[in-house]
Amino acid sequence: MMTTPIERAADSFAAELSRRRVERGMTKKQLAARMGFDPSYVSHVEGRRHRPTEDFARRAEAVLGAAGAIWQRFQEYDELRQARSSAVAHRDPPVPEQWMPPGTGLIVEQETATLAYHEGAYRCVIRRALYNAGTEPVTRYLVRIAVDRYPNDPARSNRHHRENPLTFAELDLQAFCDDQGNREPMEWRKKHDRDAFKEVWLLFENGDGRFPLYPGERITTEYSYRVNQDKWGQWFQRAVRLPTRRLALRLDLPLDLEPQVWGVETSLSAEEGPLRTPLVRHDEGGRALFEWSTDDPPLNARYRLEWRYRAQPAAPAAAAPPESAEGRASDRMRAAGIVQLGADLLRQPARHFDLPRDDANARDVVARLRAALERLDELHPFSKGVGLAAPQIGLPWAAAVVRPPDRDAEPVVLLNPRVVDAALETDEQYEGCLSLFDLRGLVARPLRLDVEHARWDGKRMITSFELAMARLVAHEIDHLEGRLYVDRMDPEVPLVPIEEYRDTGNPWRY
Repeated sequence: MMTTPIERAADSFAAELSRRRVERGMTKKQLAARMGFDPSYVSHVEGRRHRPTEDFARRAEAVLGAAGAIWQRFQEYDELRQARSSAVAHRDPPVPEQWMPPGTGLIVEQETATLAYHEGAYRCVIRRALYNAGTEPVTRYLVRIAVDRYPNDPARSNRHHRENPLTFAELDLQAFCDDQGNREPMEWRKKHDRDAFKEVWLLFENGDGRFPLYPGERITTEYSYRVNQDKWGQWFQRAVRLPTRRLALRLDLPLDLEPQVWGVETSLSAEEGPLRTPLVRHDEGGRALFEWSTDDPPLNARYRLEWRYRAQPAAPAAAAPPESAEGRASDRMRAAGIVQLGADLLRQPARHFDLPRDDANARDVVARLRAALERLDELHPFSKGVGLAAPQIGLPWAAAVVRPPDRDAEPVVLLNPRVVDAALETDEQYEGCLSLFDLRGLVARPLRLDVEHARWDGKRMITSFELAMARLVAHEIDHLEGRLYVDRMDPEVPLVPIEEYRDTGNPWRY
């Protein structure tokens, strides 16, 4: 059967998607969960029954880390599709373009982020032109506000925000949307409230009614907030969390402070480096205006502007307070034999046992893990349960021991574990790690996890874990794959110092 160029391009995209997914050892269901799609939609795209969309392609590229290959295949397909659409539209009479199945999320067609400094305070205004490329009406979307007074001195910054927490009252958060020419106030609802980090839902509603964004519709939203200079460091960062076609940053600073501004960027596939294009500056009315923009930024990319005021002396460095008699949490873990962040072993995939031939070695590794957990009980109350992977005690083997929150329950031994299925439903909880125990981080995990693992005799079995145990097991399997929980965090959500974390000693809530 003959196929058209656009059909062949769509087939090429589907084949590249399938190949990358298999290389990562992910099922279609797992990929769908990470991308935020229904599993049937992923199956249909791979099976050539649905054509790819921009939203789908961007999310697949971000999840699979395909170094641009998936996005390139989509662009090849999209160029052909647009060329066909243009040709069809110019026919007489015009023929409407065939509708392609939409994605499930919002697309940011234009984001303009402005930060201005006036009389000791910074005012941030974020304006977004949104398009609903999905199949369901959108009634809210999430925004994050994070501050960092001393970005080059985390310990000092954490102490500062602990003593001077950011509050919603001082933020004066306001939100509006332009709905068919009408400027409608948007209500908002708190999701997370930390000393230096806020997360809120912007709602498509107010006291006069609701105005959901339906599939195929567009709307422009704007939200703004104010932060005093004593809580805002000299940096302004935007993270790309939704598919975005154009991102523009604008910095508005007093000319008499002689600001010097530069920018850096990073992504899932590239380390931090300078912005690829220069900032544009122009001065007017006693203000120095710095502007920068980019088209089609990749998902999870971060763009940060930094500056210094040459007419203002640098603030003196504060002396660090003395450590407590117990010392820092990470130092206590290091003294107990736990490998700490920065060690190469934590970033290397663990070696699998050849069972039953490696039975004696495997039992020795597990015994050492159990002994380490017993030592740790003297240092910290693990009310949420606790796990330990072999690389964390300096052993390169694929073994982990996980003790449930119920101290009377038997610990779970995992040898050569592999996730074979996961629930689509996830939740976000704060996790700690023995290898970076000074911090806690907010991580999304599946509420159910099916894990294939080995018995001592080498035979394989599958065990299903739920809720807290699913989170603990997923955390340890990440260790065995050379991954830490910080790799799964949203890039804009800050880590929380253990001194600020308020749920030590409390189990996770479900």
